Amino acid sequence: MYLKQLNLTNYRNYKELNVQFSPTINIFIGKNAQGKTNLLESIYYLAFARSHRTNNDRQLIYFDSPFAKVSSRIYKRQTSNVLELVTANRGKKASINHLEQKRLSAYIGQLNVVLFSPENLNLVKGSPAQRRRFIDLEFGQIDNRYLTLLARYQRLLKQRNTFLKKMSYQKEPDFLYLEVLTRQLVEVAATVIELRMKYVAHLEKLAQSIHFQISQQTEKLSFNYQTTNYDFKHKNDKQSVVDFLIEQFSKVQSREIKLGTTLLGPHRDDIVFEINGKDLQSFGSQGQQRSCVLSLKLAEIKLIKQVTKESPILLLDDVLSELDSKRQAALIEIIDEDIQTFITTTDLASVSKELKHQPTIFEVSNGNLVKKGVKNDPKQ
Repeated sequence: MYLKQLNLTNYRNYKELNVQFSPTINIFIGKNAQGKTNLLESIYYLAFARSHRTNNDRQLIYFDSPFAKVSSRIYKRQTSNVLELVTANRGKKASINHLEQKRLSAYIGQLNVVLFSPENLNLVKGSPAQRRRFIDLEFGQIDNRYLTLLARYQRLLKQRNTFLKKMSYQKEPDFLYLEVLTRQLVEVAATVIELRMKYVAHLEKLAQSIHFQISQQTEKLSFNYQTTNYDFKHKNDKQSVVDFLIEQFSKVQSREIKLGTTLLGPHRDDIVFEINGKDLQSFGSQGQQRSCVLSLKLAEIKLIKQVTKESPILLLDDVLSELDSKRQAALIEIIDEDIQTFITTTDLASVSKELKHQPTIFEVSNGNLVKKGVKNDPKQ
């Protein structure tokens, strides 16, 4: 899979941009705050219909413009599709081959993207919400069923929370209706958890092998998916999850009514990363945490390739300078597997000279993009 060109209209600091890329490695070089990350963000936005930097789509629109548009033709092994996203104050429209999609879940997955940025290095030591967002986005782009179920779960969760708030001040609460809502929520929640555990197990297997090499055969990396601090690693069939959740909801019912919110479910779950059986968040060194995130990202690439039979597009936002030579080498090994890669940097010296493919260089300055040729090209 690769992105041949990118077309931007009124996107961030780009009033108008039409550019063609190499199917291998593309580097955006320039000073800070010139628009390098905006380019990577636009590709990410084209894939997920959302930014990784803001929840406010209005911030994506060029100053005083009525809309922003991102479009491109995506080439796969046997097909090609034109993708387009238009964002305005009234919302967004997503199109595939100029046909508007009624549901974003039908759009997401057309373009597979893996982003690696300095913020990702906080994935291990950050909040559970960050890890949930990671798995929802990454699993959603390879499994449309997962996205559909997650959207249904969010609707049921909102409905149940609304009813719990009403129950907190009712003289005669309707416990029967709460039971119905709980059962509906649990059935969907169990399937969401089942799919999460399935893909987490795949990721773990791939990441373990990568991390074992990065750590020079000294560390075993493990992922444990947890619901209310319960480890389903060895008991992960759907019925076990349903039974467990029903039991737990009965224990917290009075507290949920008092607080007016749902205390259990996928929206509160987490992944615990371990090195040699020890919690990496609590006991891991910064180097171990970085190795874990790198292994996770490289495993993500391999998982997407296994499931979709296509290589995803890799976005590296000023991350190479954050990695030592050992971790850079692990990343470069993946890049050299003919994956289209976009790299932002302020200094070409931070980009390894060991790349198999000679990168195409673009200089970015104040929302303008100028192709500078190919690095180390003798004709330059």
